[in-house]
Amino acid sequence: MKHIEFTATNGTFDINDFINRCDAATMGEELPPAPAPEPSPAPEEPLPAAGSVPVADGPDPITYSPLEEVIADLRMGKLILMTDDPHRENEVDLVCAGQFATPQNINFIATHARGLICVPMAHERVDSLGLPMQVQHNTEKLHTAFTVSVDAKEGITTGISAFERSITTMKLADPRCTLDDFVQPGHCFPLRAVEGGVIRRAGHTEGTVDILRIAGLEPVGVCCEIMKDDGTMARLGEMGSFQRKFGLKACSLAQIIEHRQHTETLVEREEKVKLPTDFGDFDCYAYHSKVDGKTHLALVHGEIDPEKPILCRVHSECLTGDVFASRRCDCGSQLHAAMRRVSQEGGIILYLRQEGRGIGLSAKLHAYKLQEQGYDTVDANIKLGYAPDLRDYGVGAQILRDLGVRHLRLLTNNPLKIQGLSGHGLDVVEHVPISIPAHAENRHYLDTKRDRMGHMI
Repeated sequence: MKHIEFTATNGTFDINDFINRCDAATMGEELPPAPAPEPSPAPEEPLPAAGSVPVADGPDPITYSPLEEVIADLRMGKLILMTDDPHRENEVDLVCAGQFATPQNINFIATHARGLICVPMAHERVDSLGLPMQVQHNTEKLHTAFTVSVDAKEGITTGISAFERSITTMKLADPRCTLDDFVQPGHCFPLRAVEGGVIRRAGHTEGTVDILRIAGLEPVGVCCEIMKDDGTMARLGEMGSFQRKFGLKACSLAQIIEHRQHTETLVEREEKVKLPTDFGDFDCYAYHSKVDGKTHLALVHGEIDPEKPILCRVHSECLTGDVFASRRCDCGSQLHAAMRRVSQEGGIILYLRQEGRGIGLSAKLHAYKLQEQGYDTVDANIKLGYAPDLRDYGVGAQILRDLGVRHLRLLTNNPLKIQGLSGHGLDVVEHVPISIPAHAENRHYLDTKRDRMGHMI
């Protein structure tokens, strides 16, 4: 068998020795325990305490730990619990570091979580391996980015046992392994984390990769949703007994987001100018995003008090509606109504450059063509290979925080926007609807947004 060592930030492992131990275990033989690697030193910067946690309604809620305690367990090879926002998936995942994906950890996950065991990976690791994505256009509701499934080429038989999935996962975490060390398809399911991590997408994939980076471990992990005995998914308010039974530390994606927001700057304020408009006078701030390279704008009228809720419209660019007053949508009308109201009451118009619900101008025009052929706005996106809504609000949340905003009265009809901003450390204290009368050209579009996308129209 080829000699392969796995070198990680916190130690060196001999894959040959590991495979021998797996083989011995299956034959009922015993070997002396392998030496544990020295843990990495704790990070110097302070980490957020357990204050940034979601409110979990239920009879048996999870208890959250300070992030440094969760990270300490990950460094020791232990499993942890990770939760997302209750308004997103409202699910609890078991998570561990890929370099510590021992047969014991994989078997525990398979036995007690029972969901799909996945391998979240940093985008650069997926790209360096050359793993192709499972589909060219991702239309899944939350855009979970599966690559093709894999097994290790050596040291396995079928690839499905806990021992064999352990081998495959640890090789995925080994920066020296290449695509030649794997076969496709297989029994391990890598997930590609988006560039920018939880700031751009507040999902378990990005949360797993980000917390491993913070811990100084290889940015490849294992995660699996927890399913209850009755076959339904476990919710945040139902997992306290499970947590106590197995002695697991827990963290939320909100804690990871808060840590990154306090330790990283992902937007740069470039300029501030006076902007008189037909709707009132604004201070216009230009922000450059390090995540997507785009320039986003914030129009501010009045003073911002971090302790008080402020009226805010988060508006995604719509060239046809905002500039050319297209009657196919209500975007321009919503923008102008919001500018008029903000100029009267004080507040912010945040203008994000994510045209066509995130698919871009050209693709939006192709979608318009399909709508002329009878498709609605949702099915047109799907026909083109896109999800109905690809927008994200992480960069917008950082801009608002840079302006001093902490509490929002959000001017929107879109519940996903409320969820997107709430998951990034902002307190949406009130939903303020925008009422725009429908007309013949956009009535079907507005009906679709209400009936299929949940807009509160």
